[in-house]
Amino acid sequence: MVQPRSSSQNSEPVLRLTGITKRFGPLVANDAISFELGGGEVIALLGENGAGKTTLMNILFGHYVADEGTVEVFGRHLPPGDPKAALSAGVGMVHQHFTLADNMTVMENIALGTEALWRPRLDRAVARERIRKLSADFGLTVEPSAVVASLSVGERQRVEILKALYRDARILILDEPTAVLTPGETEALFRTLKLLVAKGLSIIFISHKLNEVMAVSDRVLVLRGGKLAGERPTAGVSRAELAALMVGQEVVSPPVSPLRLGPPLLELRDVSTQPGGTGSRLEGVSLTLRGGEITGLAGVSGNGQSALAGVIAGTAMPSAGEIVLAGAAVRGWSPRIALDGGIGRIPEDRHAVGTIGDMSVTENVISERYRSSRFSRRGFVDWSAARDFATAVIRDYDVKCPSPETRIRLLSGGNMQKLILGRVLDAEPSIILANQPTRGLDVGAVAYVHRKLLEARERGAAILLISEDLEEILALSDRVVVMSKGRLSMPSARGERSIRELGELMAGHAEVAHRAA
Repeated sequence: MVQPRSSSQNSEPVLRLTGITKRFGPLVANDAISFELGGGEVIALLGENGAGKTTLMNILFGHYVADEGTVEVFGRHLPPGDPKAALSAGVGMVHQHFTLADNMTVMENIALGTEALWRPRLDRAVARERIRKLSADFGLTVEPSAVVASLSVGERQRVEILKALYRDARILILDEPTAVLTPGETEALFRTLKLLVAKGLSIIFISHKLNEVMAVSDRVLVLRGGKLAGERPTAGVSRAELAALMVGQEVVSPPVSPLRLGPPLLELRDVSTQPGGTGSRLEGVSLTLRGGEITGLAGVSGNGQSALAGVIAGTAMPSAGEIVLAGAAVRGWSPRIALDGGIGRIPEDRHAVGTIGDMSVTENVISERYRSSRFSRRGFVDWSAARDFATAVIRDYDVKCPSPETRIRLLSGGNMQKLILGRVLDAEPSIILANQPTRGLDVGAVAYVHRKLLEARERGAAILLISEDLEEILALSDRVVVMSKGRLSMPSARGERSIRELGELMAGHAEVAHRAA
């Protein structure tokens, strides 16, 4: 990985936040936070879920108005609650979830919103030439006339960065920028960051991946409980120290015990599905999940992982092939049959399919089990038992929320994910579909989730871990397969393939096989 450094990082601050405080009722989301960003400097922003990172960035962009404190950009006071003023001042942001129109071209996406409504049409020649120059200057190779739907994930991220640069951004905020990138694409991004810094841009890099923070930043700011818990120069800090600052104590990764392989609990035999979106079709996939084993599935987003997860969860039916559960072929596959068959589902999209936003925390944590004897009495929900369970999940998984009666849509994404994990793992399922189980979680919560998955492995559960984080795949998996264009690679044992080799498979540079995994 390339580590950008700039001699200009000690110049006058380009961004200054002073005494930023934001309250939501009794909750203090930001508590007198102050920091500066220098010209040509990269600072990393770390913190647990609910630490206040998102709130702080929303204040910077004018989406929220701080109760106290001020923001200055290039020495000028930034009006509160005015997103247009932030953009005009030279602040740009690349969100973790891309905000692109798939049916429009790269050029149209980049120029969208930059021209006045009364102008009859976009001057395409001027726009195209400017995009080509920005692409060449910063190593962001992309064809302006290409339709966004045809681009890879890495190319889409380049478009998002070009959108900010096209608007003359001088301060760039990157929110979890490598979450869906291959190792090769991540290295390319870091090379781009080096070029951006060399041109004088300043960067705020938000990430949960400590190795990346160490690779790209000059300084690290750590938020905890809404306060600035610490600030360290990257050159003199260890990953362990940063992790401890984030959670307030030392974080120890759980040990992985020797494999004790059990019987096959779930088999997919030559399963295919109908196309359901870009790159989402399965083509002749065979996969066996055995008790006591974690099978890691790596791949770039959009290559069939969602289709595979849908088949296992019972939300999608194969167009061909067979599903075998506990040695018996199943018919009429459905979510209820999957749940009754001992499959615990940790979905990828916690907002769309993992939770119901306008229902309470209590209602959500029992949503898959409200008919069970634990939460039902004579056909009615036992709300006392339900609230006790919700309270236990909130406590055990360190969920930050006012009460079990809080509407779940008011929680941060990471706290939603913790509730889903508690809901699933409490039932001790024999088969666990863990689809991006630690996405958006801080280092302490990640270690906790990993420990819970390893405990399930120890008791004999079969686990399919779908993750775009190769370090997570390699740390937990007994066996690793890679999905590319709806097909699975041959499996490899723990440590058999390097990160680079897996990255090549993810990028489709090596042939994948139809053989059973």
